[in-house]
Amino acid sequence: MMKKVPHTYVIIFSLIIVCAILTWFIPAGEYERTDKVMEDGTTREVIVEGSYHEVGKSPQTWQVFSAMFKGFVKQANIIIFILMIGGAFWIMNASKALDVGIMAFLRYTRRLEKHKFIKKIGVNNLVMVMIMLLFSMFGAIFGMSEETIAFVIILVPLAISMGYDSITGISLVYVAAHLGFAGAVFNPFTIGIAQGLSDIPLFSGFEYRLFCWLIINIIGFSFVLVYASRIRKKPTRSLMYKADSYWRDKKADLSDDFKYYTPLSGWVAYALLLTGLILFSVKYPTTEMSIGNASAVLPAAPVATALYAIIGFFSLRKSVHYYILSLLGFTIVFLIIGVMGYGWYVMKIGTLFFVMGIFSGIAMSAGGNRITKLFIEGTKDILSAALVVGLAGGIIVILEDGKIIDTIMYRISISMDEVGKVGSMGIMYGIQNALNIIIPSGSAKAALTMPIMAPFSDLIEISRQATVLAFQFGDGFTNMITPTSGVLIGALGVAKIPYDKWFRWVWPMILMLIVVGFLLLLPTLFMNLNGF
Repeated sequence: MMKKVPHTYVIIFSLIIVCAILTWFIPAGEYERTDKVMEDGTTREVIVEGSYHEVGKSPQTWQVFSAMFKGFVKQANIIIFILMIGGAFWIMNASKALDVGIMAFLRYTRRLEKHKFIKKIGVNNLVMVMIMLLFSMFGAIFGMSEETIAFVIILVPLAISMGYDSITGISLVYVAAHLGFAGAVFNPFTIGIAQGLSDIPLFSGFEYRLFCWLIINIIGFSFVLVYASRIRKKPTRSLMYKADSYWRDKKADLSDDFKYYTPLSGWVAYALLLTGLILFSVKYPTTEMSIGNASAVLPAAPVATALYAIIGFFSLRKSVHYYILSLLGFTIVFLIIGVMGYGWYVMKIGTLFFVMGIFSGIAMSAGGNRITKLFIEGTKDILSAALVVGLAGGIIVILEDGKIIDTIMYRISISMDEVGKVGSMGIMYGIQNALNIIIPSGSAKAALTMPIMAPFSDLIEISRQATVLAFQFGDGFTNMITPTSGVLIGALGVAKIPYDKWFRWVWPMILMLIVVGFLLLLPTLFMNLNGF
């Protein structure tokens, strides 16, 4: 008889206990930290070189039970973001707009099969590559991570409707974005911080990092496409075949038996939003859109508002379903404007989707009570994902309160003495991969490791740029497997994929990427690369 796999909550709570046990045996220690003004004028906390010292032990006992509470506080922004997204999309789903959109998309892809070249490549393969490439670019350019949770709700049902599974669906957005995150070209949250802390020009070494991004994408996309092809040929091969019945029962109705209509409330929603967007455009006639170290001042808000006015009008003339789909599209447009132009994070992004949900309800003539009921149903449906994010946050709380994170970093860093360039690079890379399991935040890990790694790399004659690249790869690949990542756990929760099944699927790809990452680091030691 096959032993039952523990629930995700049980796995994470077990890790909390293991971390608590480690606080009894690993000496407590801390680095001194100070504020440093970065090249862009911002101030960040950095570690004072050579300041590590042991402190009084703080072994964790009963704190394993309070860790969940503290984890909820620590991850509150992501938890609330997930709940708002779940409620907003539940309102939208009630309109059947997504079903109409998926049906129209599938019909379009079927028409593409008439072209011999596309049919030979496989229209589904082409569609999946285009989707993954888009999200990989978002990850590489502005560090898309938490934002992927919102798109999981869209792409998992789409993948199911195309004959794949929920793992394929989450790969199209979450895996793709984190492949881009790992091969970051302009990501300000990893590359920008790490290079700033290493005192090297921001976003220098662009050419080789772009090459690395292409190689990483080819490997990751190929892994996903091969898997997707196997599942489409034989769906029962999927680890999620039985569990995906939840999505199959909810998948789009492809019968085209929809009642297309446009109520007066749809025009009211259109007019109210257009008024708000016009006022926004008047206040922000131009926006400084930043991509990495480059920026351009553009009339982003006025142009997006004008497009909304035109597309919203014609979509309403066709059906409220198409208007709600256009509402989703412009939500994504303003998400990009907000992130790249105004530095929006999860609070404002969550609010943006919340507004989308409210106006979707108004457009389909749902009253206040109906919209509230739908929103609550959506938060209930996604509540388990929010709970597991809080629980995962407890792992970091135990390690921080037990004062052993800095000790782990210090002990590993001193092991790099006298092992040569390749050995030192391998140890640096290994440290970054290992640390990502306990410190999933790229910016936090950069602040912890780069002030130590950068000066050390000078001593062993490894370029600081290569050290940044080792950090970049180490931070990116294991993001897709570490149970301490609130984003991963949140995305899996939304897709309703248990962590153990995700681990079984993703670990071969992660192992492959880690090996490739090390091979891509070697040319930085032996070749004269621009910026290195």
